[in-house]
Amino acid sequence: MVNRLAPGYRASTISVGLNGALAVVKLVCGIAGNSYALVADAIESLGDIFSSAIVWSGLVIASRPADANHPYGHGKAEPLAALFVAFLLVAAAATIATQAVHEIRTPHHTPEMYTLFVLLGVVVVKEAMYRYEARAARESVSTAVMVDAWHHRSDAMTSAAAAVGISIALVGGPGYEPADDWAALAACGVIVVNAVRFVRTAVGELMDASPEAPLIESIHAAALKVEGALFVEKVLVRKMGPQLYVDLHLEVEPELPVREAHRIAHLVKDSIMASRREIADVLVHVEPAKKGDTATRRS
Repeated sequence: MVNRLAPGYRASTISVGLNGALAVVKLVCGIAGNSYALVADAIESLGDIFSSAIVWSGLVIASRPADANHPYGHGKAEPLAALFVAFLLVAAAATIATQAVHEIRTPHHTPEMYTLFVLLGVVVVKEAMYRYEARAARESVSTAVMVDAWHHRSDAMTSAAAAVGISIALVGGPGYEPADDWAALAACGVIVVNAVRFVRTAVGELMDASPEAPLIESIHAAALKVEGALFVEKVLVRKMGPQLYVDLHLEVEPELPVREAHRIAHLVKDSIMASRREIADVLVHVEPAKKGDTATRRS
C-alpha cells in the first residue's frame, strides 16, 4: 500500500514547497502593484500549503496496515483529508469573494503592468503542477491527492481570470480599475463548483457508495472466467483509500463437494485480484446455482 501512495507523497511534498514560493512572490507583487486579484491568489496559495500538508498527513495515516481495531486498514483517512481540503477550497473562495466585493466598492489604483506577467507565469506553473499531481493521484488512486491537484488548477484559473481583468484595467484606463476584482470574483464561482464536486466524491467514499458500473462489470467478467463459476449473484465493493475490498456471491453447481466449491472460490478470488491492482481482498460467498441463473450464465 505504501508503494501505491508514494507518488502522492512526492506530489504533496513538492506542492508545499511550490505554494510557499509562489505565495511570497504573488503577495509582494500584488501589494506593490495594486492588484487585489494577485493578493487573493497569494492568500489561496498560503491556504494551499496547509491543505497539501493535510493531504500528506492523510496519506501517511491511510498507509498504516490493518490492525485489530481497523481490520480494513486506515484508508478512510484519505477521503477524510479530501473532504477537509474541499471545505478549505470553499472557505478560500468565500474569503476572496468577500474582499473582491470590498475592493470593487472602494476606488483604487490601476494595477501595474508587471503584475500581468507575474500572473501569466503563475498560470503556467500552476497548470504544470496540476498535471503532475493529477497523474500522481491516478497512480495512487487517491481522491485527496486529486483534490490537491485541483487546488493548483483552481489557482491557475483564478490567475488567468485575474490576468484578463488586469488587461482590461490597463487597456480601459480610468474607471476600469476594479476589472481584476471582478475577475477574482468570477473565478471564485469556478472554485466553489469544483469544491462541491470533490465534497460529493469524498462523502461517497466515506459512505461506501457503490462504484461506477464499469468496475462492477469487470469484476463480474473476471469471476466468470473461472471454470465452474456459473453465475455472479451479487457484487459489493467498498473503497478504503487507494484500495478496494470486494464481497461477492458466487453460484456453482449444487451437487459439488465442499472442497471443489472452495477451490473454485479461491480461483475466482485470484482472478479478480489479478484483474485490478487496487483490489486488496475478495470475499467469495458460495451458493448453489438456481436453474434460471445457470441458464443465464450458459447463454
